Amino acid sequence: MSPLDVDQSLANLRLERDAIALYDALATIEKDPGRASAFRTIAGNERRHADVWTNKLRELGAPLPPATGPGFRVRSIVLLARLFGTHAVRDMVQALEGDEEDLYTAQSSPEVASIAADEREHLEIWKRITARKVTADEASGDGASPSPLAEGHAQARRAARQIASAERWHKAGRSGTLRAVIFGVSDGLVSNLALVMGVAGASQGTGNFILLAGIAGLLAGSFSMAAGEYISMQSQRELFERQIALERAELEAMPAEEQAELALVYRAKGFTEAEANVIAERMFRDPQQALDTLVREELGLDPDQLGSSLGAAGGSFVAFGVGAVIPVVPYLFGAGTASFIAAIALSLGALFAVGAGVSLLTGRSLLFSGARQVVIGAAAAVITYAVGLAIGVSVG
Repeated sequence: MSPLDVDQSLANLRLERDAIALYDALATIEKDPGRASAFRTIAGNERRHADVWTNKLRELGAPLPPATGPGFRVRSIVLLARLFGTHAVRDMVQALEGDEEDLYTAQSSPEVASIAADEREHLEIWKRITARKVTADEASGDGASPSPLAEGHAQARRAARQIASAERWHKAGRSGTLRAVIFGVSDGLVSNLALVMGVAGASQGTGNFILLAGIAGLLAGSFSMAAGEYISMQSQRELFERQIALERAELEAMPAEEQAELALVYRAKGFTEAEANVIAERMFRDPQQALDTLVREELGLDPDQLGSSLGAAGGSFVAFGVGAVIPVVPYLFGAGTASFIAAIALSLGALFAVGAGVSLLTGRSLLFSGARQVVIGAAAAVITYAVGLAIGVSVG
């Protein structure tokens, strides 16, 4: 636990100013009134946090820094939200909120404890607005308080819908699209750059061989990625569909037992026995709703988001191809040393851009993420070039 000091307070103030700019922009971009109201509520919380650090700096006798524009990470998130909507940046914003919570958790102060609790609540707001539409009253907390049982029932429904919103990056659903695209491009770029460099070393720069190898690597890698993704997604989908079918059969064969199981699930969530029984009984009035709830609660599945096998395969094919074509482009227009140098320069620039994209998800420094990606790609290229050169010399 590190004590608060001027540098830490300045860093916290910059963080909160970035968050204010982010949520103000999201509230402006968002068309749904409930979601926009939720973003304005969070922006108000972030302003209160900024005031905490402003007062702390004044107490420490430190000058307040002038307000500047948001950092690269926030500007990138806002740009993506303008292009694709606020749903598309959910993962990045939640990652940003998680970074804030982790930062504050590592500090010791009553103010920090309160702010960390707010950041956790922001994540919960994101889960609620992701699972369903929220009204302005719900977003601001100004609505009338429902009865405990009604609120418990509503919470149970929300929890059921939120199972699929858990952060699992390997899923090909809507939440992991940006990550899948970035790493698909990275795979194609690094693997085909290494292949092109290996053939360049073995062929002593013969352009036709390099171009042929690059195109072959692009197509082979893209089809391989697409086939693997299709099989993986289809197998997962078939497994889930079988589990849902088994749950449907159990529901039809022994509805009373299944209702009792659902009541136990709600008991485990903290409801009293009477409340859990009432909720389960209401759910089972509609067999389809009962099945949907059982699948979500017992199996942890969202029947509405099993994923498209063809969509995942197509996305993988395109993402890998976009990355793989970059080191090949210079050889489409020529050969020799000029194309070799151009392929390296173009690939290193693309590697840095991919690393910068990764920083939007991880929260690490843009320069660090970009440089790390360049080092990894360059190392693969150097090694394969050396191996190709050795093989070429040996064969020659």
